[in-house]
Amino acid sequence: MTIFRVAIALAFAAGGATHVAAADDVQKTAAIFGARPDIETLALSPDGSKVAYLKPDLQGQGSAIYVRGVEEGAKPVFVEKASGAPDRLTRCDWVANDRLICEIYGVVRAARGLVPFTRLFAINIDGSNFKMLSTQQNTYSQYAALGGGRVIDWLPDEDGNVLMLRTYVPDAHLGSRAGSEKKGVAVDLVNTRTLEIKTFERPDEDAASYITDGRGAIRIKSRWVTRGDGLDLGRTAYFYRLAGTRPWLPLSEYNRVTQEGFRPIVVDHDRNLAYGFQKTDGRIALYTMALDGSMKTELVGARPDVDVDRTIRIGRRERVVGFSYATDIRSAVYTDPDFKKLANSLGKALAQTPILRIVDSSVDESKLLIYAGADNDPGAYYLFDRTAKTLKPLTNLRDALLSVPLAHVKPITYPASDGTMVPAYLTLPPGKESAKGLPAVVLPHGGPSARDEWGFDWLSQFFAARGYAVLQPNFRGSDGYGDAWFRDKGFKAWKVAIGDVDDAGKWLVTQGIADPAKLAIVGWSYGGYAALQSGVAAPGLFKAVVAIAPVTDLGVLRNSMDDFTVSALNRDFIGQGPHVREGSPAQNADRIKAPVLMFHGTTDFNVAYFQSETMAAALKAAHARYELVTFPGLDHYLDDSKARADMLAKIDAFLHSSMGF
Repeated sequence: MTIFRVAIALAFAAGGATHVAAADDVQKTAAIFGARPDIETLALSPDGSKVAYLKPDLQGQGSAIYVRGVEEGAKPVFVEKASGAPDRLTRCDWVANDRLICEIYGVVRAARGLVPFTRLFAINIDGSNFKMLSTQQNTYSQYAALGGGRVIDWLPDEDGNVLMLRTYVPDAHLGSRAGSEKKGVAVDLVNTRTLEIKTFERPDEDAASYITDGRGAIRIKSRWVTRGDGLDLGRTAYFYRLAGTRPWLPLSEYNRVTQEGFRPIVVDHDRNLAYGFQKTDGRIALYTMALDGSMKTELVGARPDVDVDRTIRIGRRERVVGFSYATDIRSAVYTDPDFKKLANSLGKALAQTPILRIVDSSVDESKLLIYAGADNDPGAYYLFDRTAKTLKPLTNLRDALLSVPLAHVKPITYPASDGTMVPAYLTLPPGKESAKGLPAVVLPHGGPSARDEWGFDWLSQFFAARGYAVLQPNFRGSDGYGDAWFRDKGFKAWKVAIGDVDDAGKWLVTQGIADPAKLAIVGWSYGGYAALQSGVAAPGLFKAVVAIAPVTDLGVLRNSMDDFTVSALNRDFIGQGPHVREGSPAQNADRIKAPVLMFHGTTDFNVAYFQSETMAAALKAAHARYELVTFPGLDHYLDDSKARADMLAKIDAFLHSSMGF
């Protein structure tokens, strides 16, 4: 912990807080770890004098927008709130020193099932002058335009104006009114104060998105490559403009399935080039490509072991100053000399919280919003003044955990059954770093095209606080380790991925860390699938199975996107053949010997609630011990503090009863 956080922790303890773990109160422990963070997003005003943030409700998915000054003792001022049913605030950004643009997200039921949507609105920081920015011509077109657009250029030199990507849908209900014949993706110059709209780039039916140079010039256009019937082929074609011209020229083609080709992500105005990702030796690397007609490419950063998967951008114009990659721990490489020196200085000042991230900056880049955290520290935000060379704390993410000892996370590798070394993260209970024979949880991540990283994780920390050893495997099928690790391992080659997950449990036992009679598996989304399928593939290895929002039937998943243009891609991702039935827990429920506990929200668009209902019916038919806990109105992420607390308490009770301790 930093001095700032230690001081707060001592003050908190002096105020009469009790030690959660010592009290052995599972309900209180579950409530503290299950709570949404005190602050969900933080953004710095253009002049660096204020921050805007979202504060979650104690119950439900709602949250409120607040603004406060960066000076010590500044009081938060309420701006607006969203109920979370279904409109949920996701983030707010500054469009001027007195005005915000915020996004809402939700999932609603329509005639053909669940429909997700986003909308953008602008509002003054005193709560006045609310303007809806998303294209909403009338009730009919609202349902067609599920994405409410996004800002592609914040135009920091203009007061309250932005360039906004907006989708226009032809609407016969508008008759001959203006806008009724517009169709496709357009870029509009939007005055967020008056809602005056000027067409900046006319609607284009072939366009998917645009990239500007951060100074109001559109330089790159993307287009999805489709079949004659409109089905997405999984490729994106990119085009560019020479500086100061209008015609589009071919730039590159990117395969979103194989990740081959150059994928531009940001344009550097001063250097007249695009930064983008492209594979080298089977792993993603960062390149630049000249936009002067030469198409010259240069390698910026690559690794022989993992993907280089993020750029580090500064300011309202998103100037690229470096990149990052994750091996055991995420590392940042700064290509800008000034920021390299700055990062080294911040690293020394915040040595106890080595996860450092520049979250935002003032327009002139003199004031920086910094996040710092660690494996055993949820983190805090700081303001760094580059001119005054001062670093001052702003707020913690989770005050309730300041008095709770948190566990360290150790990167390890373990051998799979074929000898492949699998990277993973081991978390042991605080104070029991050398203990043996512990109750243990294998915690596979979601995705499968994702990976766990070193840092604070509320779910694994809850289990550690309750005395469990936790192992999070980055099984084959995980993202970030290159083609050979990822390709087809999630579902088509599920035996490899699930085999790695099972071997994680076996390793805990052979190392003496886990008591084999007290070994459980818990997973969310694909991790929930992995938990159930491990029960099928290795009956008896895990003595309790917990699956949150799990996939349970690959055949159902394969058909789940048939109403969308990506249906062919989804079908190919799952594949066809014997592995579909063999890899479906709901089709093999009679093989599962351990008791099963499942959780699922009824408005889950990512994984349909029907998947858990199907599994429950199969377990019932197999006369297995199971329970399905339903969260009405919640989606895939169960982003509700009370719901998560209830879930954690139920899991803890279930593990104790299932494993007899």
